[in-house]
Amino acid sequence: MTTSTARGTATGANGASANGADTGSADTGGAGRRARRGALAAAALAVLATALPLAAAPPAQASAAGAQGRPAWCPAVPGHRVDCTTMRRPLVTGEPRLGGVDVSYAVVRHSRPGPALGTVALNPGGPGETLIDRAEQVAGALRGVLDDYDVLLLDPRGTGRSGRLPCDVTEAEYRWAPRPEQRELVAECAEELGPRARGYTSAATADDIDAARERLGAPRLVLYGMSYGTYLMPVYADRHPERVEKMVLSGAYPVAFDSLARPGAQQVSLTLRRICERSGACDPDTAVHDLAAVAERLRARPLKVTAEAGGERRTVLFTEDKLADLMYEPATRGIGLHPGESGLLGALPAALHAFAAGDEGPLSALVRGEMEGTGTEDQASFLAVTCNDYVRAWDPEAPVSERRRQYRAALAAADPADFGAFSPEGWAAGQTDGGDNCLNWPRRGTARPQPTDLGNLPDVPVLVLSGDLDTNTPEVNSRLSAAQFRHSAFVSVPNSGHLPEMESTGCALEISSGFIRTGEVGDTSCLVRIPPVAVVPVPR
Repeated sequence: MTTSTARGTATGANGASANGADTGSADTGGAGRRARRGALAAAALAVLATALPLAAAPPAQASAAGAQGRPAWCPAVPGHRVDCTTMRRPLVTGEPRLGGVDVSYAVVRHSRPGPALGTVALNPGGPGETLIDRAEQVAGALRGVLDDYDVLLLDPRGTGRSGRLPCDVTEAEYRWAPRPEQRELVAECAEELGPRARGYTSAATADDIDAARERLGAPRLVLYGMSYGTYLMPVYADRHPERVEKMVLSGAYPVAFDSLARPGAQQVSLTLRRICERSGACDPDTAVHDLAAVAERLRARPLKVTAEAGGERRTVLFTEDKLADLMYEPATRGIGLHPGESGLLGALPAALHAFAAGDEGPLSALVRGEMEGTGTEDQASFLAVTCNDYVRAWDPEAPVSERRRQYRAALAAADPADFGAFSPEGWAAGQTDGGDNCLNWPRRGTARPQPTDLGNLPDVPVLVLSGDLDTNTPEVNSRLSAAQFRHSAFVSVPNSGHLPEMESTGCALEISSGFIRTGEVGDTSCLVRIPPVAVVPVPR
């Protein structure tokens, strides 16, 4: 049972809302309860949402080489001292023959006189997103926190300033390839990385963060994770429980998650219903019916779309799994930043309705637009972390033939009703970080042990933020993430998607910043001011 979505609510572990009202729903905290996830391949930096979308934000200017002993890449942030360091870390702990990796971080220092009240460690998601070169934008978004707190910006190993890890598989190439080719691209990436693949795990990055903490002399950290960061930060907390002061998890999913991503499939239909109800521009039942009709038709006859993607002209067979990917990841990313614009999500009900009636044009245009926005970033870090760490529907120690059998058995045993408007096969194949994408990932590259059971989490205050339109890390997953902790508070942010800080009023960021300072969820009344998503009217 969800919280009120029209107004937004904030609830704590005992089921009471943060402002004292009784929500009447079972809620988030609860010792020992384990659960699920639902991440994505290209999480945006939610912490920058109050200023500009990430794509529009210029990188911070680097300081002059050698200035005050800092490296040339160290960013300059007006009004703040910034300290930068590169650490040499073992690639795989206990295996010196594999060598090391350079991990870089920047610390934006607090502005007020006197010692810092603490240190906030950020991770913006991905896996593979970076922070150092966006230090100025982060500082602008967290300006209230930076009055008294230092902020640690560490580029995870294999990304940005921390030894970029390439395997010659670009985002455009991977995302738009047919599913069998995606699996082959993952296998080729693993072959290119070889034994190095074993060094790129959430546990290794968590230990890198702790090494930076130790160098800084910070006794504890405030952990702020977004999207994949909500997976990474609990791994850190489990490995270094005595070093955690409090946590903020935004767009969250639990470490032990449903490998078939069923909550996301169900959320797609719920999101369509909500935007239709709130806008009055479409009929909720019709929107869900159209989605199911389009998915069924694409299973039988894919839509052929040609567009520029990643610097190359590509022709894509837009199948049911590509529709699933469209609905799962990009449809609700950053939808609250420009509420007056329909964006991809707001245009989908009309496009689905037209396609169901025989007009392919509007949906084709949306797909072309999405293709043209796809980048050329190398997917090595993303694939290494997700294939090493994420729970799968097969035994990672099994040979590929047995993995395939186990995966097919899991799909066959699943209830089709759990996948909303999609078929189990189509929905699962639409997950660029899930389903069977890592079927051919080598056993030697899989993390051991896999971080699926968190048995050593600290008893600290935890805030979980969730956009109530988020199809990537839906509210169900975020509640399960909160349930990993004994003292958690859950805030449902209305009319926002992945991630909830990416809304136009700044309310969600105000709530998270207040929690960092106090460890409590304060006044959440600003949630009612978040406007609904604009929706293209659908003829009735």
